[in-house]
Amino acid sequence: MSALAGRVALVTGGSRGIGGAVALALAEDGATVAIAYRRDEDAARKTVAAMAELGVEARAYQASVDVPDDCDRLAADVASDLGRLDILVHSAGIASRGNSVADTDPAEVARLMNVHAIGPHHLTRVLLPLLRAADRADVIFVSSVITGVYPPFSAPYAMGKAAMEALAHTLAKEERAHGTHVNIVAPGLVDTEMGQRLVRATMGVEDIREQDALSPYGHVCSPEEVASVVRFLVSDAASYVTDQRLVVDGGTF
Repeated sequence: MSALAGRVALVTGGSRGIGGAVALALAEDGATVAIAYRRDEDAARKTVAAMAELGVEARAYQASVDVPDDCDRLAADVASDLGRLDILVHSAGIASRGNSVADTDPAEVARLMNVHAIGPHHLTRVLLPLLRAADRADVIFVSSVITGVYPPFSAPYAMGKAAMEALAHTLAKEERAHGTHVNIVAPGLVDTEMGQRLVRATMGVEDIREQDALSPYGHVCSPEEVASVVRFLVSDAASYVTDQRLVVDGGTF
């Protein structure tokens, strides 16, 4: 419980899925954890309760990362309620509809770019004063293996994640002088609600568990396995690691 004691973390998309697993992992290591969620208040309450059971302070804030006013309010609330910020994890994400470029509405492209890149850019910007005040700050961007593959029928999602990674690499170089570490975690298929919808839409598979036998190490990646990589990157074990992209896909790509 001491690895992250005294540090404060904010995890966007932290009510469930990868974000929820990351929030719990950081709480297990002793951090005070705030999560931001878009609309699933019940899931947010359950995640906060699970973290509180670990004996750490935990809070939830309703905020959509693609809404600048929400980001401003979130930053102000974190500063007021917690007084500092040492770890920022950008885990909020949405999927695209799986259409071809020819059949994709520009509004969908804008929506994916806002959630995955433009929103995180603004939220990071307004939180930089808190991050710069920390002895050590970490910013983690949860991206995807899609930026190394670029399959068909995925342009809005791939574009959003590619822009996110451009932001991360640039931020790493700009903020290193302030003691900030910036890294990217890029999962493949993960056993989440989004992963379940993905295999149903693209593979006609009703249960993601059917993919276990076809996956590396005999199972689809779990949210906890992604969270373990985040846990490492914000720990003392990664004190000399920044501007890196760690792929978590069992070697699939």
